[in-house]
Amino acid sequence: MPDRELLERAAAALADADEVALACHVGPDGDALGSMLGLAIAASNAGKEVVASFGSPFVVPPSLSFLPAELLVAPQHFPESPELMVVLDVGSPDRIGELAASAGKAGTVLVVDHHVTNEGFGDIALVDPMAGATAELVYHILEILGWKITPEIALCLHAGIVTDTGRFMYQNTSPSTLRIGAALVEAGADPGTISRHVYEQVPFGFLKAASLALGRATLDEDLGVVATSITDDDLKSSGIDWVDIENLIDWLRLAVEADTAVLAKVHDDGRVKVSMRSRGDTDVGGLAASMGGGGHRLAAGFTVEDDPERVIEGVLGSVRDYR
Repeated sequence: MPDRELLERAAAALADADEVALACHVGPDGDALGSMLGLAIAASNAGKEVVASFGSPFVVPPSLSFLPAELLVAPQHFPESPELMVVLDVGSPDRIGELAASAGKAGTVLVVDHHVTNEGFGDIALVDPMAGATAELVYHILEILGWKITPEIALCLHAGIVTDTGRFMYQNTSPSTLRIGAALVEAGADPGTISRHVYEQVPFGFLKAASLALGRATLDEDLGVVATSITDDDLKSSGIDWVDIENLIDWLRLAVEADTAVLAKVHDDGRVKVSMRSRGDTDVGGLAASMGGGGHRLAAGFTVEDDPERVIEGVLGSVRDYR
């Protein structure tokens, strides 16, 4: 259970505000978007004036398009100086992109997050690395507020928990996580809808792009690391975009010989966005932090401008330091 005093401060800030502007990190995953939309709907149902957004590129991943997004607005329509700004699933201020300007002018900034690399920012920082997902913390806030969890809200929060716990299979799945998941299903969340959209459908081009990336994968058996890269050209030739390959890292991590999977996403503008996953022996969150990124012990990432092969070599050279 997260810190009760912080939960009550977070709940009080939401109860007292007439206007609530919510933000999550750029390139939102299921927990970021689900937590934000679930809390946004709950606040709107409670009579608050609500908007929600995330920084550019403002594109909802196709796998999350089933989430109710009526309160979602493009970043240019986000309030310049909101009364209360709630920042969800964000480990550091730079992860909200251009919405950081609004955070600097907000009356109160409430941060709700579970990243172990989050050192605390904002006026109220509800950060609990022991939570399986930020959506768990939102659930606890709604409990304190007594705001009804409708089927729409339940779907959003359940999607957040399911995706960040790997369908309740990762080590961050606690008994509390399972109890909250059950309560959300009882409130109307449909696990089948989440599973179908997030895990069981991809565009055909994903298969072509995945074959290119997996075909160049390498395995360092001594380090227990499987690594590969995927490029803008790979995606263009396959007829898909970056938002279509968010699950590719899960294919790479299937190699039984490896504890750690590393996927370097090589953009035409020179950026290399690295995603990492660990089975448990490697603290990829700490490794990512050393590279200027962040995340969790078992799932993390960072972005640099460098040659992708050199980036992967740098990761391989650092793995032993985080075991």
